[in-house]
Amino acid sequence: MEKLLIKGGNVLDGEISCSGAKNAALPMIAATILNNEKVIFKNLPYLQDITTMFELLGSMGADISLDESMDFSIASNQLNDLEARYELVKTMRASILVLGPMVAKYGYAKIALPGGCAIGSRPVNFHLDALKDLGATISLKNGYIEAKADKLIGADIVFEGITVTGTENIMMAACLAEGRTTLSNVAMEPEISDLADLLNKMGAKVQGAGTEVITIDGVQSLHSTTHIIPADRIEAGTYLVATAVTGGKIRINSIQPERLNNVIERLRMSGAIIEVEENSISLDMQNKRPLPVDISTSPFPGFPTDMQAQFSVLNALANGDSTVQENVFENRFMHVQELNRMGCNISTEGNTANITGVNKISGAQVMATDLRASASLILAGLVADGETIVDRIYHIDRGYERIEEKLSYLGADITRLPS
Repeated sequence: MEKLLIKGGNVLDGEISCSGAKNAALPMIAATILNNEKVIFKNLPYLQDITTMFELLGSMGADISLDESMDFSIASNQLNDLEARYELVKTMRASILVLGPMVAKYGYAKIALPGGCAIGSRPVNFHLDALKDLGATISLKNGYIEAKADKLIGADIVFEGITVTGTENIMMAACLAEGRTTLSNVAMEPEISDLADLLNKMGAKVQGAGTEVITIDGVQSLHSTTHIIPADRIEAGTYLVATAVTGGKIRINSIQPERLNNVIERLRMSGAIIEVEENSISLDMQNKRPLPVDISTSPFPGFPTDMQAQFSVLNALANGDSTVQENVFENRFMHVQELNRMGCNISTEGNTANITGVNKISGAQVMATDLRASASLILAGLVADGETIVDRIYHIDRGYERIEEKLSYLGADITRLPS
């Protein structure tokens, strides 16, 4: 199993470009199932989750190819196997995103209950209840979801709780449903709007994405298009915090700064000097120790749960006390124990982490438990005295493209060790 070796103490300084967003790309790849032709994607990130989604669609009969420009062409218009098997689905919760498109296009889907990061309950019942509202028949047996529908019919659906993948799944399914579907209490993350942009380019009629109510008027079919995957706001946020904890300076290009308003605001509160341009963010920490910043996560436009672990590291190295509240997932403090092994002073009670900043931490061998926890351990390793070895880095490869290469380019001493 591969590991990352980090020798701490280097100050990050430089300029990088943001990769395509995994959380935008995955539902877009699933959306190709709705299409009668092919879809070409530019700026797809090279990540394990993307590879897994390709393998999943490929196993069902999709034709996926890569051209000389590194653009991916996906034709999922003639699937010959409507079962998403456990062997692939178990590693990635986003696999559930093929459910809605398959039922809408083919009238049938058999999907293994998904796996992925163990960061708390992310129930699929919101997806299933909404599909029932659209007229699908759902059964659960032997760890599989089986859904059938002669024809989905538009409906007024109110989600019991806010769910990103649930919103995406049903939004896709409704594109081929008969009549109008109204989705209320939906997620408003930028990735929802990104998916709607792709669907509309393919000929769908989706309105209101990014607000609390989305309206979809069903169409008979969707057509080919070319689409650029937007920048990964969480990757950008992670590199901003990495630079801040080392006291360094960075410019991140190819990013939409408005999607990181909450992150930028708190970095400024921590003492960072930040300049925002149309497609870039610059941060200068001026070699200063960060100030503590209280964090409380919530669905977009609130502070993103996917940045909680990174800011926990920043606060652990800050000059003072802080609290971090996790309000989205109930089991997302698994990085705390590993950070404390490195010398951090973090205690948890319920959904709150109480943090007292320390001057120094020490390198150690630590184990990643999920994607964003992996990032937090790498950030800690960048500033720790001595060497840090981060184990189980397959988690990091699910969501960060060439992280050791980008950090090395910025001046970090980080090496991938073979298994």
